[in-house]
Amino acid sequence: MIAFLRWIAAMLRRLVDKIDLPLLLALLGLMVVSLVVLSSASNGNSRLVISQGARFGIGLGALVLLSRLPPARLRLWTPHAYLASLILLALVFVFGSGRSANLWLNLGVFYLQPGELLKLSVPMMLAWYLHGAVLPPRWGTLAVCAAIIGLPVAMVILQPDLGTGMLVMASGVFAVFLAGIAWWRIGLFAALGISALPIGWMYLMPYQRDRILTFMDPETDPLGAGWNIIQSKIAIGSGGFSGKGWGQGSQSHLDFLPEHTTDFVFSVLSEEWGWLGVVTVLALYLFIVGRCLWIAAQARDGYARLLAGALAMTFSVYVLVNGGMVAGLLPVVGVPMPLLSYGGTSAVSLLAGFGIVMAAQAHRKTHV
Repeated sequence: MIAFLRWIAAMLRRLVDKIDLPLLLALLGLMVVSLVVLSSASNGNSRLVISQGARFGIGLGALVLLSRLPPARLRLWTPHAYLASLILLALVFVFGSGRSANLWLNLGVFYLQPGELLKLSVPMMLAWYLHGAVLPPRWGTLAVCAAIIGLPVAMVILQPDLGTGMLVMASGVFAVFLAGIAWWRIGLFAALGISALPIGWMYLMPYQRDRILTFMDPETDPLGAGWNIIQSKIAIGSGGFSGKGWGQGSQSHLDFLPEHTTDFVFSVLSEEWGWLGVVTVLALYLFIVGRCLWIAAQARDGYARLLAGALAMTFSVYVLVNGGMVAGLLPVVGVPMPLLSYGGTSAVSLLAGFGIVMAAQAHRKTHV
């Protein structure tokens, strides 16, 4: 019996020996907060909480497995992963389902959102390409990078899912930025992007235009398009310093606050846990991003460094966009709060990404 227990202990040590413990503890803390908040936001729906916990478990399994995978081997598989994600995304146009957009594939046992996978495969593909390119990137290299980013982004926006498309674009842009692109080129692209805004406005869906106009003045339609932002602000403001207490949030429990387990779950946290809860969660997010950037800086493999850095910065954009959205500082674009909102593909893909980051840390002395 003692020998068996020792064998189990040895297996567990081997399983987690590539894990970055500080990063893992921060992620676990965030997931615990998520389950507590979701339990209240769903009015004690145990099935929803258990479902999310199971998804966290799957994501943690992917994290452990990917943390043991040397970046050099992952680099070899990257083109296949990118191609597979594009194929899955193409299948959405034929077999996709969703309330307002075709975003998910029904695989029988669960629903898969291929757009979430692109937040991993796009920076992976760019890191793969830039790893063997002359850096800093020149115009020819940037043209290839634009194609790698542009194809999946266009497909996601056509679903239509503008929020996910913008995040996929950000994940790719960060990889190019970390490759050392010249600042004058960054300024040029920024100017081109700003000048293209009027053209982009013409191609927006009517509801997307309404969201932007409502963001500028929610009171123009308080019972319609402005309802979400107004109710979210009320929830955040009513939380005060220490909040109303777990399960006592009137905005979510009286159904004033929409999507209170997904896009606006941070508003529930703010109302029930107040300023203290918000600062605690933001501190966890800040530590996670900072730790990932530190790991990226320590990586000796160019592929791992670009990929880990891009994943960390994309994660920070998740937080900023959702936080700005629920506070009325940005338009409502349907971006969940990472590892806090209810959602399967998002949680699993994020945790898998952190496994890749941990792999960069664990194998930094065995680069190729």
